[in-house]
Amino acid sequence: MADAPDAPDPSRAPRRPGATGATDATGVHAVHVVLDDLVDVVESARSMPMSASCVVNRAEVLELLDDLRARLPEALDQAQEVLGDRTAVVEDGQRAAEALLAQAHEERRRLLSQTEVVREAEAHAAELLADSRAQADSMRSEVEDYVDAKLANFEVVLSRTLEAVARGRQKLSGRTELDELDGR
Repeated sequence: MADAPDAPDPSRAPRRPGATGATDATGVHAVHVVLDDLVDVVESARSMPMSASCVVNRAEVLELLDDLRARLPEALDQAQEVLGDRTAVVEDGQRAAEALLAQAHEERRRLLSQTEVVREAEAHAAELLADSRAQADSMRSEVEDYVDAKLANFEVVLSRTLEAVARGRQKLSGRTELDELDGR
């Protein structure tokens, strides 16, 4: 018995949404499943002799096309959602990058500020050290001048004292000579 023109080849039976679980598939995947079923129907269709045409089961193809038409808006919605998510992810990434950049600029400004504070502190410390050294040198010079003046004064006093001692000794030595001469 020959196959009827509307009967598909059972060895190349298309995947049915109910039979393969395609009803569980959603969005783009479900559209691909239905398109694969349509391709299977056409590939498994009986060829017309001497022609590139084939005989397909009209009801089956129409059912698959209706299924495709029903699933296509869902797939488009899902694709639009993915694109929307992509846009949101890109915008979130840009916001995060801008925030990170702002944070880096703030950190740079803070570090530069700290560096400036350190520079100012070092300059102030150098000024204080120079002032202290100058003050110490001035005080040392004043102390040396004071001590030198006191030593010079002491030298004068000692010189006078030595002269007085020498004169006193001379007087004593002169009396002793006079006493010897007087015979006493």
